[in-house]
Amino acid sequence: MTSPIRTERHGEVLVIISDNPPVNALSAAVRQGLEAAIKEGVADGSIEAMVIRCEGRTFFAGADITEFTKPPVDPLLPQVVDMIEASSKPVVAAIHGTALGGGCEVALGCHYRIAVPSAKLGTPEVKLGLLPGAGGTQRLPRVAGIELALEMTAKGDPIPAQKAHEAGLIDRLAGEGTLVDEAIAFAHDIKAARPIPRASEAPVKGDPAAIEAFRTTNARRFRGFDAPAANIACIEKAASGASFADGIAFERQEFMKLMFGVQSAAQRHIFFAERQASKIDDVPADTALRPIRRVGVIGAGTMGGGIAMNFLSAGIPVTIVEMAQEALDRGTGTIRKNYEATAAKGRIKPEQVEGAMGLLSPTLDFDALADCDLIIEAVYENMEVKKEIFTRLDAIAKPGAILASNTSYLDIDEIAAVTKRPQDVLGMHFFSPANVMKLLEVVRGAKTAGDVLATVMDLAKKIRKVAVVAGVTYGFIGNRMLMPRQVEATKLLLEGATPEQIDRVHVAFGMPMGPFQMADLAGVDIGWHRDPTRIENIRDALAAENRWGQKTKAGFYDYDDKRNPSNSARVAEIIDDFRKREGVTPREISEEEIVARTLYTMVNEGALILEEGKAQRASDIDVVWIYGYGWPVYRGGPMFWAQSEGLGKVVAGLETYGFPVAKSLKDAAASGGRLK
Repeated sequence: MTSPIRTERHGEVLVIISDNPPVNALSAAVRQGLEAAIKEGVADGSIEAMVIRCEGRTFFAGADITEFTKPPVDPLLPQVVDMIEASSKPVVAAIHGTALGGGCEVALGCHYRIAVPSAKLGTPEVKLGLLPGAGGTQRLPRVAGIELALEMTAKGDPIPAQKAHEAGLIDRLAGEGTLVDEAIAFAHDIKAARPIPRASEAPVKGDPAAIEAFRTTNARRFRGFDAPAANIACIEKAASGASFADGIAFERQEFMKLMFGVQSAAQRHIFFAERQASKIDDVPADTALRPIRRVGVIGAGTMGGGIAMNFLSAGIPVTIVEMAQEALDRGTGTIRKNYEATAAKGRIKPEQVEGAMGLLSPTLDFDALADCDLIIEAVYENMEVKKEIFTRLDAIAKPGAILASNTSYLDIDEIAAVTKRPQDVLGMHFFSPANVMKLLEVVRGAKTAGDVLATVMDLAKKIRKVAVVAGVTYGFIGNRMLMPRQVEATKLLLEGATPEQIDRVHVAFGMPMGPFQMADLAGVDIGWHRDPTRIENIRDALAAENRWGQKTKAGFYDYDDKRNPSNSARVAEIIDDFRKREGVTPREISEEEIVARTLYTMVNEGALILEEGKAQRASDIDVVWIYGYGWPVYRGGPMFWAQSEGLGKVVAGLETYGFPVAKSLKDAAASGGRLK
């Protein structure tokens, strides 16, 4: 088998070239090739310096993810990086594209680094629950300084070449088209320079006091995660004055703890699950896609406007339709305001705002949708209204146009049935705010054509969404699983728990907020029948008293002018009134019971969804909850979490509180198997 590494001689400079598409991952073959090439350069008396560069679109972009679950193969990356650094002849890294993870560590092992201005460098291992395990936590603070090392390792976001250059991580910037020639020239310039600069021999740069300040500033961001703390601890070890060898030993110890811990397993599970979710089990990967040149959106409200922004940002023209000029103006105004706010934060340029707005065609003319290739209905949740819209669409949409509903709960097959083209109809359930949230549930109707499904799944990537295929069932995947949680949380209130107690358990679990905090944020009045004399449950009672949540400064909690919550005496009275009405004597509710009744029930519902074929795989359910509902990524989604908790424990908990257990869940627990 041909090695992905080859060498070329340019006078006394040996150029070591990696050609391992698509991203020059540091596979075993690449590591072996690098080891052999460095040995070749060191042994050859005519060679005075070396350059490491990559073919294709990028420098080494990290580890080979296909090796994650396989036995290790020598040489391991730390050995390769150490060998590069120990070379008796200077080595230059020539960087284009991205130098990420192990690629950044290879660059740090080199004695000099040159990069094109468009290049980015980063150590994103923390996003997989890990840390740079090839010396990155010890070399970065010595080369780039403590503060940048903290940012790069504990947050995991890549930095541009210019910033890296200013910090000393990059020695020279090259022209975009002249990197190879400039890298070779650089190698000629430094071939005789001694001593050779080795990161492991350099002192740590920066003020160690920055470490505690960084911890404090980012405490909320890092809450619940193990990996950021481990990355910070490694930087702290380097800054403590410990020898490089001691720092490496500490890094290795922390790396192994993370590698074999449940959090990294969870985060790696989601990494692969996200990629798996894009695959449609019974639709061939080479299915011809329908062209999407223009998108139509019906409704310019919060959801419709947010949906439109996804396509505008991707350079796809949008026709947005409303019934009244005032609503249309308000909607387009909000779209512009959102773009301008993003520009004010420096995330996009002012000309990009105008470019996006220039692709938007607002209109009151429903027939203007006739030339759209995809039309998304985004009006409120009312089946009759949606049927009326799809009947009109069927009459004016061109042949082959895809017709989609943004419904959160309703039956796509019932909507499709009013058209003469049910094969072209599906659900596209965006999550609010639609221009921010990454999840897209793509709801496959009974008659949805394979090419329609494949087209929308492919389009999701272009608008930077994580798409999951769901079947037709009330609430699809996410909202269907949310319902038992909300029902049980309300029952627990009647039985003796408080909103604060239930929410506290969920926040401690890692959720961004609990069920009642979420209700107050979204609006207690959502779905309310609007009759203040009809009080059938606690939410009715709150809504009847104008306790609609944060927007009225009162919901399950009371709120001050800054929307800070406090426990409400009035809510306690309302709950107590319902207890008396129902003849319920309050009792002590344990955290274990809250977990079993609000979280185990979600897992049980997920198992039922799988049994019914409404989700393709258990990992798809995990992706829905990570990207749509704020499930903590370090717990890997509800189905992964149940597996790590122990399915037997979940089943026992459900049975303790009298819930019927899904057959697949019970069978997997009994056999020691997995939910698939």
